[in-house]
Amino acid sequence: MSLPADHFATLGAPILSVGEMRDAEQALFDAGIEPFALMQRAGEAAAEFIWRVGSRRETLVLCGPGNNGGDGFIIADCLRALGLPVRVAALGESSTQSSRRARAQWGGAVEDVMAASPAPQIVDALFGIGLTRGLEPALVKALAELVDAAQHSFAIDVPSGVESDLGVVLSPVPRFTHCIALGAWKPAHMLAQSRACADIHYLADIGIEAPDGCARAMPRPSLSAPAADAHKYRRGLVCVVAGTMPGAAALSAEAAAHSGAGYVRLVGAQADISHAIVCSAALDFDKAKAVLVGPGLCRDDGAWMRLRDVTGASVPVVADADALWHLAQRGVDALPAPAIITPHEGEFAALFGEGAGNKIDRTRAAAVQIGSMIVHKGPDTVVAAPDGRCVVAPPASSWLSTAGTGDVLAGLCAGRLAVTGDPFRAACEAVWLHGEAARRSGAAFTADDLVGRISQSFGSAL
Repeated sequence: MSLPADHFATLGAPILSVGEMRDAEQALFDAGIEPFALMQRAGEAAAEFIWRVGSRRETLVLCGPGNNGGDGFIIADCLRALGLPVRVAALGESSTQSSRRARAQWGGAVEDVMAASPAPQIVDALFGIGLTRGLEPALVKALAELVDAAQHSFAIDVPSGVESDLGVVLSPVPRFTHCIALGAWKPAHMLAQSRACADIHYLADIGIEAPDGCARAMPRPSLSAPAADAHKYRRGLVCVVAGTMPGAAALSAEAAAHSGAGYVRLVGAQADISHAIVCSAALDFDKAKAVLVGPGLCRDDGAWMRLRDVTGASVPVVADADALWHLAQRGVDALPAPAIITPHEGEFAALFGEGAGNKIDRTRAAAVQIGSMIVHKGPDTVVAAPDGRCVVAPPASSWLSTAGTGDVLAGLCAGRLAVTGDPFRAACEAVWLHGEAARRSGAAFTADDLVGRISQSFGSAL
């Protein structure tokens, strides 16, 4: 088995809520698979990963009272069969039928979690995806000490102390070296706060069938070179509308010019820009397949009038930055659907309010509300369509947190929209290219540096 540095982007792998996961498990039970057989399958898959990562190091498995603890007993039994020295410590008695059976199958000594001594490897199977309240302080302290003392630490499904659906930390959680997701990704593996509780995430296949319409991890896109008979208009003309701060729009135009589009026009301003990009003082959308508005637009009445001209031009729109501010003030329904909007967390809240649920839930609901694509930016970028499709992007470089990188993403969205004519596909491709360009840029890059890496990123997905 090959072990990637992070298994996050397992091609289109599902992201399931606790309820969706329970339903998927029930479907297996209804098909004739016993609950204990599924537990055995999960424990074996996790044990194989632990063995391949940690070899024959002594391992301490911490088991809780529920089915996550049952997984732990199976893991311990499998590791013992592979020749590892294994100890088990439990938090009280097992409380479910399957976990009691797993404990009996282990049959070995069981220590008290609160008194267990450290080991080179720790497996946290205390609490799984059903946790809804924080751990007791004494248990928090004991778990942290054991994890900190270990060379390798493995959280089974989600680290104990994490709420799976909201992706929030309910009580202090030590940082694990690995988190092994069972059967499907959970929101906690995707969302920034809870994802940070482990260095590496791995998805163990246990035969779960994902429901139609569930959120998924964003796969690498499959891009293509222009057709042999392509010309600049067939490849797509992008208009980037400038405002009173033309530098941001110029940066977006540079990104669009590297996106695979055939022609980029910077509309409404003159700027120091690549010779291949045409500058036009007038609002000229002739032959345009996509128009980007917002970067450097500003927030005065003149900027609002310019935004209205764009939304009335019968060209697919990408709205970012100041355009989103105007829409938040005057109503997002002023944007003709289907469009692409690219808000960060503050802009999203201004447009749609705080809402209920996690970032995935809120983004999906907002996309339905406005009938357009939403790229909800951040360390856990979510892309959602009004028909329910939703993906979460792989984690990107934290060096992206610098001025102008959002303008680059907006330009990529507009460029890919002009090329594909498909707003959801365009948004996903743009987000992936943006993240890959950041990865290739290394440390301490600027937005201008990021543009220079887009072509390389594009080439890697052909």
